Amino acid sequence: MAGKAMDVYLNDHLAGSMMGTDLAEQIAEMAEGTPLGAVMTSLSAEIEQDRQVLSDLMDALGTSKNPIKQATGWLAEKASRPKFSGFTAGEPEHGTFMALESLALGVHGKLSLWVALKEVRERYQPLAAIDLDNLIARAEKQHALLERERLSGAQRAFEGDSVE
Repeated sequence: MAGKAMDVYLNDHLAGSMMGTDLAEQIAEMAEGTPLGAVMTSLSAEIEQDRQVLSDLMDALGTSKNPIKQATGWLAEKASRPKFSGFTAGEPEHGTFMALESLALGVHGKLSLWVALKEVRERYQPLAAIDLDNLIARAEKQHALLERERLSGAQRAFEGDSVE
């Protein structure tokens, strides 16, 4: 059984992973029929798989899932939809760029989770059954992919928006 600090840490990441899964699906829907849409459809499936690994780990550790944190993550993603659709800036490309940036930050957080768990794996027996090296490598690949898309999105979002 995990201690309180680990329980809180894992629940925070589970809430973030739920938001990340939903955000990746949202971007895929916004970009449907484009190369970005195809990338995001594949990426959202991977992010969901990672969320399931985390959920299974929590079960193995006897960590109960905090419904308030899960609901907060779900609500945060739903509340972000107007911003990420470009509604608040009046520009869809800006919304997509901000969504990609937020997701890239979330994936970096997931990478930090896997690295931290690798650091303390000797203290938690269930971590021995998880291929943390593979999860770390996948998170690094996901982040690199999102960073490429984010920078491409920045070019589109700020096109024609310069000061001379």
